Amino acid sequence: MVKKKRKKIKKKNAIAEQVLHIFAGEPFKSFNYKQVSAALGLHDKPSRDLIKQIIFDLKDDGALHQERKGKFKLNPEYITSKTQGSVIEGKVDMKQTGKAYISSKECDEDVFINSNNTNHAIDGDRVKVFLFPKRKGRKLEGQIVEVLERGHSQFVGNLEISTRFAFLVPDNPSITTDLFIPLDSLKGANNGDKAIAVITDWPEHSKNPFGKIINVLGKPGKNDVEMNSILASHEFPLSFPKDVEKEAEKIDINIPNKEIKKRKDLRELPTFTIDPLDAKDFDDALSIRKLENGNWDIGIHIADVSHYVEKGSVLDEEAYKRATSIYLVDRVIPMLPEKLSNNVCSLRPDEDKLTFSAIFEIDNEANVKSQWFGKTITRSNKRFTYEEAQDIIESGNGPFNKEILKLDELAKILRNNRFEKGAIAFHSTEVRFELDEKGHPIRAFVKEQKDAHKLVEEFMLLANRKVAEFIGNPKGKEKPKTFLYRVHDEPNPEKLSTMAEFVAKLGYKMNTGSRKGISNSFNRLFKQIEGKGEQYLIESIAVRTMSKAEYSTQNIGHYGLSFDYYSHFTSPIRRYPDLIVHRLLFHYLNGGNSVPATEYEEQAEYCSEQERRAMEAERESIKLKQAEYLVDKVGEEFEGTITGVSKWGIFVELTESHCEGMVSLKTMKDDFYYLDEDNYRVVGHKHQEVYQLGDKVHIIVKSVDLSKKQMNFELVE
Repeated sequence: MVKKKRKKIKKKNAIAEQVLHIFAGEPFKSFNYKQVSAALGLHDKPSRDLIKQIIFDLKDDGALHQERKGKFKLNPEYITSKTQGSVIEGKVDMKQTGKAYISSKECDEDVFINSNNTNHAIDGDRVKVFLFPKRKGRKLEGQIVEVLERGHSQFVGNLEISTRFAFLVPDNPSITTDLFIPLDSLKGANNGDKAIAVITDWPEHSKNPFGKIINVLGKPGKNDVEMNSILASHEFPLSFPKDVEKEAEKIDINIPNKEIKKRKDLRELPTFTIDPLDAKDFDDALSIRKLENGNWDIGIHIADVSHYVEKGSVLDEEAYKRATSIYLVDRVIPMLPEKLSNNVCSLRPDEDKLTFSAIFEIDNEANVKSQWFGKTITRSNKRFTYEEAQDIIESGNGPFNKEILKLDELAKILRNNRFEKGAIAFHSTEVRFELDEKGHPIRAFVKEQKDAHKLVEEFMLLANRKVAEFIGNPKGKEKPKTFLYRVHDEPNPEKLSTMAEFVAKLGYKMNTGSRKGISNSFNRLFKQIEGKGEQYLIESIAVRTMSKAEYSTQNIGHYGLSFDYYSHFTSPIRRYPDLIVHRLLFHYLNGGNSVPATEYEEQAEYCSEQERRAMEAERESIKLKQAEYLVDKVGEEFEGTITGVSKWGIFVELTESHCEGMVSLKTMKDDFYYLDEDNYRVVGHKHQEVYQLGDKVHIIVKSVDLSKKQMNFELVE
């Protein structure tokens, strides 16, 4: 008798779980017991009576509350407080369809959220999610029950104003809901203006949030309006607050003698900077001289920003808030005010500057024999552009030619040593533009990295590595002190296996059996695909296969560079983590105790997130300029290469400008084309015409959507 009763209870509990699932699937809708029974496929009276009893039991337990007689609705508070092991926290990745995925450290897989279960959540929000019972063969699914923190504090878009109300339509396609703007909250904006809005309220039963305009950017299509829109959409400030500018202006550019006496004076060393032609913030310089023993004394001198930006000051708080400079196509949004970034801290030629230096004694085989870190005063003798330094490397002639040629020789040895130890030579195509006076692109080209770039890169890598080693791997029995590292984890084995399968279908082999095999395979692959149609796609997949580099107090090494210890020390004018590293290094050089790891780990996570936002903004500015470049070329014919395929169409990158657009399969009228996903091609059903990765094609620019930064092509027969 007891066993039979237990069976009934177990069955009733299983049905109660299904009933709760019905309510969770429609969190804003109320049901009666007949509707729930019908949804479960139960139509006989005993079953419906059971459902009715279960609903009242769930009401008594607090899982449901009665809206009105006979109508019940889910109680989200019950779910978050009572359901053991079924509630997680995570971040929303919203799709344009309104569906979402939740990434969470508490789950091995992303949680799928149907569009009717998003509960007023927006892309990027941190949310609490109720997990539905896992069904065999189905993806993990859930319902958002609470928004813990908004991922966006402001929204950028175009205003659509009618006689009684207005809406702001967000530029970001992942923001799938428009903001309702009352007419008294427009702040003078006109119909069609691009503006910035904030959410003021989101009533429970309202599909759209209510908002107000806080800034009117202007008419879409204008260069400044579009660039400011990109910055605002990623929540980077468009200007410095007045108190920050005032504090920067108070800084004295003159260096007092008492400060010079505290430092190692290196002003007599032959010193120079090598930077892009349009650079204004020179935060690193190199010096070199031959020692009596035949070795080389090489200095990497970095602007001492920490001397001028004191921790906790208004300047410091603003720098931390930004965390990085942003490099858009036509402008730099600096982390520090111009007085500091382009003047006081910039290592301009023929000016005494306060620096933090890493000095190495290096032999002719590029082995480091000794090292020294400390505060210095330096004087750059010459400002080189990369092009000028490259001319000296190629011709052997020019100012400081002996010094530059020796640095180039040593840099090449350092570089070869890195690759022999397993470093991966990641390739990425950097598109650049020549702009007219209005910011309109008149030419697009690819930035090529030559020996002058690699020279500077190798010595910056050396300084970053040795600083991290100095703190993270102390001599003797001393424990490593808390430090900020630049880390890069090993690639996910599943992603690596997927990539190996993908490139195998294109005729390339990868050895993923060992770390050395992986790095050698990547480097060989990058050489094999250079100049081929599939180059861009494979390089993109390679980057996505790898873990993302980030900042952390927990050192796990840098996989891509094959360094056990690595930090960012060399760019404090444009990266806040480098400023943290300078402060910590100086603190420890002066005998300071280890700092609390928790505080610095929070800063590491924040700086990593800001860096990702900056990179997204930079990519968007490139897409915008690519679209602008083609907007007045609609109807013109260009040669291109197929770089991707999907069920919607084929992606073509133009040979000359490297602009990428899509040819919709619907426009290919000569046949019905379908996607052959396994072989990365589209195939004509009737004539078996094939378009695959790497094929050269001719296209006509059909249309350009500047607001979406999309370019649509048609194939030329």
